Amino acid sequence: MQPPSPWLMIFDNLKGRGHRERLCETLRQAIHRGHLSAGQKLPSSRQLAADLSLSRVTTEAAYSQLESEGYLVRYQGKGSFVATSVRTIHRSASDPFTLPALSERGRQIVATGGCQDPRTPAAFAAGSPDLREFPYPVWQKLYDDILRRQDLQLLGYGDPQGLAELRAVIADYLALSRQVNCTAQQVIILSSSQQALQLISMLLIDPRDQVLVEQACYPGARNAFAAAGAELSPLKLDEQGAQVPDIAAKLAYLTVAHQYPLGMSMSPTRRKEWLEWAKQHEAWLIEDDYDGEFHYQDTPLPALQSEDRHQRVIYLGTFSKSLFPSLRLAWMVLPVSLTDSMVRARTLTDGHTPQISQAVTAEFIRRGHFAQHLRLMRKLYGSRRQLLTEQLQQNFGQWLRVIPGDGGLQLTVELLRGQETALTRQASAGGLILPPVSPLFISDQKLQGWILGYSALQRAEILEACQRLKALFV
Repeated sequence: MQPPSPWLMIFDNLKGRGHRERLCETLRQAIHRGHLSAGQKLPSSRQLAADLSLSRVTTEAAYSQLESEGYLVRYQGKGSFVATSVRTIHRSASDPFTLPALSERGRQIVATGGCQDPRTPAAFAAGSPDLREFPYPVWQKLYDDILRRQDLQLLGYGDPQGLAELRAVIADYLALSRQVNCTAQQVIILSSSQQALQLISMLLIDPRDQVLVEQACYPGARNAFAAAGAELSPLKLDEQGAQVPDIAAKLAYLTVAHQYPLGMSMSPTRRKEWLEWAKQHEAWLIEDDYDGEFHYQDTPLPALQSEDRHQRVIYLGTFSKSLFPSLRLAWMVLPVSLTDSMVRARTLTDGHTPQISQAVTAEFIRRGHFAQHLRLMRKLYGSRRQLLTEQLQQNFGQWLRVIPGDGGLQLTVELLRGQETALTRQASAGGLILPPVSPLFISDQKLQGWILGYSALQRAEILEACQRLKALFV
């Protein structure tokens, strides 16, 4: 099945970018121009790869990306179709379709589809902390105390690397909790982990550089690298985490403590293999410790960064899960050789994060409130995880398999009979959020299932959500 000639014309006109981004933008334009109509079936990823002389990994990744953006719907055993909800723009030959005058990099950024986090915690939206349990009175008192100091420096422009007091307490906290080996001079305070990924992409990635990502991967990382023009290669996953490939690359993005979205922890042996790979290829390892604070049974292993003897690991963390998302504070621990360059690059984005928020957070940690809050939330989230696991195993065994894991703010389940897209849509129509797993895969090997967030749900809410979930199957 040869793609229609308008496809080929669009594809040929989009040279100078990665194959995946080129194909994504080709399909978007073909849909918007009316070359592909709502409900129309697309060639299989295998056939399209053959027609365009691309790898099947590339066409699969493009289809998955467009499915996550809502352009396509995919059905197991039936194929991929243009979504009926996508607006098609029909134009005559005398009124040609024109794109905004974006730069090549701008087109690459738009082609990723961007990132979006859930704004309101609901069953089973993933990754949200329970804000009802946050110690507001303590935070308010610290905030008031800092304002009463009338420190004019906190009202002015700040250090782009971050408030010195906050960097110091973060370095101390990471040394105690994750055995991270760093000084305050290696810590940069940022607005989010996503900003860290963007800065890394700006500073370290050239177009067509090889970047390794786990075969099921956080979309924000994948999109940041793709926007920089990187060629993405998927890393196979097993019970020990991401497998080490026998190829070189500029960098590898790893979720070590709890693989996202499948939840396994990387084994000690695999960690050593990755560090040796980075040394051998002079590559960077990005360790995204996005919810490493939340481990519920066994003692968690130290961060990968703690074993890095050759300054190849960039370590990321955030307060969005442990405190609250609107705080907009995260950190990046850098090898000494990268720190000055990364700080200078940061001045080209937002300059610095709000200083008063940094000062309050530093005091919250220094006075022991952060450690106390984490202890309470680990206990609470652990009980909620156990409750949800028991409900799923007792009542959904013929339909779902809980994928083993021991941390994080969500459970991932496999749909034993497939039908991920249809069931997800059915649930959404009834107000139940079931984040699908398959769009997070960029390899041929996909898993159909859901990422079920439980951390923001109280006991009664988990039980009620499970009843609504069961209605999908009976």
